[in-house]
Amino acid sequence: MFDAAPQLEVFPRDLDLKRIDPACNMKRFYRMTVQRDLFGGSSLIREWGRIGQRGQTLIEQHPDEGQAINSLLKLARAKRGRGYSA
Repeated sequence: MFDAAPQLEVFPRDLDLKRIDPACNMKRFYRMTVQRDLFGGSSLIREWGRIGQRGQTLIEQHPDEGQAINSLLKLARAKRGRGYSA
C-alpha cells in the first residue's frame, strides 16, 4: 500500500534569520517566505527590522516558484555573509 505522507521539502519556503550583537545594541530579524499567488506565479515576502518592532515588508513577484526560491536562497547567502544566522 502507498504511504500518503507528505514528502520532505528539499528547498526552504520559510526562513527566519537573526543578528544580535549586544555590544552594538543590535537586535535585528530578517524573515523570508515563498507563497503562491492566485495567478500561477509566486511571491517572495521579505520582512525585516528590529526584534520586538513591526519592521518593514517587501513583496517580490516571480513568474514561478523556482525563481522565488532561488531569490530566497541568494538573499539568505548574502544575509549570512553580513552576520545573520538561523
